[in-house]
Amino acid sequence: MPEPHPDVGLAPETLAVLRGWAGSEGPLATRAHVVLLASEGLRDADIARRLGVSRQTVGSWRHRWHSAGLPGLRQRPRTGRPATVDEAEVITRALLAPGGSGASRAIARELGLSHATVASIRRRWQLPPDESPAPYVPTRPPLPGADIWVMGLYVDQTRAVLLAGTRPQAPRAAPAATVIGEDVLEGVDRALSTLRAATAAGSSGTDAEGDRTLLAYLTAAAEHHPDIALHSIVLWESGGPRPAQEHRRAHSPVTFHDLPARTTWRGFLRAMIALDSTSHPESSRRVYLDLVAALRRTTHRTPTEAVHWLRENVAEHLRAPHRGELPSHPASFSGVNQIDLGSFNECVVIESVRLSGSITRGEIAHRTGLTQQSVSRIARSLLDRGILVEDAQRRATSGKPRTPVRLCGTAAHALGLHIDPELLTAVVIDLDGAIVCTCTRPVSADIDPGEFVAQVVALGHEALEKAQGAVREDGLLGVGVAVPGPVDIASGTVLNPPLLTAWDDLPLLYLLKDHFPCRVLIEKDSLAAAAGERWIGRDRRARDFAYLYLGTGVGSGLYLNGDLYRGVSANAGEFGQLCAIALGRIAADGRPELLPECNPPVSVRDFAARLGLRVPGDGGSTAAYRAVGRAAAAGDPAAVSAVREVARAVGGGALGLVDLLDIDLIVLGGPFFTDDVAEFYLDEIGRAVNEFPTARRLRRVEVERSVLSAEAAAVGAASTLFHAAFTPRLRGRDRA
Repeated sequence: MPEPHPDVGLAPETLAVLRGWAGSEGPLATRAHVVLLASEGLRDADIARRLGVSRQTVGSWRHRWHSAGLPGLRQRPRTGRPATVDEAEVITRALLAPGGSGASRAIARELGLSHATVASIRRRWQLPPDESPAPYVPTRPPLPGADIWVMGLYVDQTRAVLLAGTRPQAPRAAPAATVIGEDVLEGVDRALSTLRAATAAGSSGTDAEGDRTLLAYLTAAAEHHPDIALHSIVLWESGGPRPAQEHRRAHSPVTFHDLPARTTWRGFLRAMIALDSTSHPESSRRVYLDLVAALRRTTHRTPTEAVHWLRENVAEHLRAPHRGELPSHPASFSGVNQIDLGSFNECVVIESVRLSGSITRGEIAHRTGLTQQSVSRIARSLLDRGILVEDAQRRATSGKPRTPVRLCGTAAHALGLHIDPELLTAVVIDLDGAIVCTCTRPVSADIDPGEFVAQVVALGHEALEKAQGAVREDGLLGVGVAVPGPVDIASGTVLNPPLLTAWDDLPLLYLLKDHFPCRVLIEKDSLAAAAGERWIGRDRRARDFAYLYLGTGVGSGLYLNGDLYRGVSANAGEFGQLCAIALGRIAADGRPELLPECNPPVSVRDFAARLGLRVPGDGGSTAAYRAVGRAAAAGDPAAVSAVREVARAVGGGALGLVDLLDIDLIVLGGPFFTDDVAEFYLDEIGRAVNEFPTARRLRRVEVERSVLSAEAAAVGAASTLFHAAFTPRLRGRDRA
């Protein structure tokens, strides 16, 4: 048998019993090992392999442990059937099953239950297979409404309370993806179990104190979430019903509920998290990882302190607009599903046409490997739908003239919005990447988030109105939004960007969706710029490259293996820390420094002033940067030194990218990659990536200007719509 390891989620006395059983002979040893290995985070299949037993046996004993604890392990249940059934665990497995269907027979085999039992539980919770969830949660009394959220958690010495929110309408029918995994559920379970054990060991407060603290928490929650009905579900409570409990329930601003009759607190918590995450893309891993972190931070508190967590506001984007606000939808454009690509091969044909500009059907067949008949059929369909148009015929050396095809620029348009700490930019581009119109508006970094969103919406509507003559009423493919990172793509939330001090987990995507009745995508600004470079650069960017975006901060976007590389959380390309590591700039706590060089408009101005250049003080950092750039282009030594110092820091980060990824193309762009300073950046970065890499004898790295304009991020944001619709890919992350 493998040696068990203690788990912080098990009480010391329970751990001692399990260790004693594990060291003995007989059936109790196997059962103890199942629990101890499960507490380490091993999956049922891994535990079964280690112990040489079936997965059904492991699932049965885990279920017995969760439902009955140590007494459940002492008794042997009927063969293949647990003595008790945790309905909530069935619901969790059903919700998180691959594909979302949660086949009842597979769940029954995994948990050691009968198919009829699983089907009965799903009917009772109103979660039939292969249908969108509109659940009935049988708490006592039942939760009203089918749209259910996990809103908070409270734990003190005598009780744990889960705060749920409900709305009467059913949740959206097609969420972006299931974003909660077993690792997150286990993390919440372990952290809360540890907290329960620590709280119980130090219990010394009075019931009255706990009641007052809980009432204050619930009152604060009701004030923080005024647009959603809140319900308090008691996960556990010592002492049973008491007069103080009845007083608390009578004076609470939320309704109180008890657990469903056939669930454990662990199973119910897991089921509520799974239900929330599969119904709402906003309830992403980040929300529950924040919960785990909050619970773990409290392990060093005094046992008498209550622990409480309250999630961000989820209702703001669904409220009705106040008087004087912008209407929810622009009057002149409506959402469409005009471009519906039927196959991977259609995307392959479009990509071939896009890269070539103009190409014959025979050349498409030669480049793609498709048959002439397939290319002709696909081209005919795309011509009929207006996505392709025919060019003038080309004379051939033999046979009939050939008619090339090209993309029809007016077949689709997209609106791109770039959110920068100093400037808002909106562009409308066509399918060829041509800019139809541009609108800009200056902003300040400390602006109120509500006012900021209103300005973004107004600017987007202004751009659409200006483009109205060029864009068909049914031709708007969607809206792309480029934002500074980090960003939670699953929920559309911008997470405390370093240079936007007033933002705190702003659910930007869903605030904007209220005002644009079409597809809205949110993307990190450097990644959006890379997508735009690939789309508009055509064959010049038909290989792997890294895009270095010089904005109010320096970021990178990676195009690798024929697609934009976003990473696990869609936050790939955080470039500043790479520069700090390359330069050996590490803070006292071990964290890479936040380099001033990675904020070009500020650092270039400051470096030039330090070297004696008189920099204009009015007009902000952007005006000062451009003034220093003009001086550098004119040959001023202080200005040249300032620009080169920043360029060398960026070159150090670029060197790390080249060595790590083995790429041979770096593209420079962004609003602060201006003509005045371009040569300095190209020279310093080109020298760094060609003179210092480990494999410099095997490759020459090209450092080129971007094909995009100063509105690179906004154009890139709009291009993400085209990229998502037309780029051929066999697999990838689904994006709402």
